[in-house]
Amino acid sequence: SPCAFSTAAQQRSTGDECGPEDPSEEPKHPLSDCALEHKAIKLEEQVRDLTERYRKALADSENVRRRTQKFVEDAKLFGIQSFCRDLVEVADILEKTAESAAGQAEPSDPNPALQKIYEGLSLIEAKLQSVFAKHGLQKMNPVGGRYDPYDHEIICHVPAEGVQPGTVALVTQDGYKLHGRTIRHALVGVAVEAQE
Repeated sequence: SPCAFSTAAQQRSTGDECGPEDPSEEPKHPLSDCALEHKAIKLEEQVRDLTERYRKALADSENVRRRTQKFVEDAKLFGIQSFCRDLVEVADILEKTAESAAGQAEPSDPNPALQKIYEGLSLIEAKLQSVFAKHGLQKMNPVGGRYDPYDHEIICHVPAEGVQPGTVALVTQDGYKLHGRTIRHALVGVAVEAQE
């Protein structure tokens, strides 16, 4: 205890000669062996607890890092989504105009000006579709395929003549996907069995 140490220090400082110390007179430790064992067990439990918390914190931070990285990648891929939706409407108008010009240019009465307009619109439409493909925007072609509620919106039912029921029979508005994600549903007519 502190008193035993202070008297021993005083004896050494004053120069008193001490004989060999009696082992029975050694200062007693303030904590017994049992108390030290108990304290060691508590410290080991704390180390285990802190190690487990550290591992969980590392795992959580890794999950946050991965999630953040995924958000950044998605933002890069799909940041142009609203712009693509607007361009798809322009593509629709261009396609309808080209079809109209093709219908006006009759083979029996070829109008060279109308023919040139049709060819120009066809070239613009083809270029626009290649730009779409370059940026991951693709037109869906669902005719003949199964109806998928994630890609198609039913606007009418068509009698199934030679077509299996549940199959897309006609498309009134094209659907588009951006890197596999549907940004505009195709408006479709689905074949159903005729009721008598």
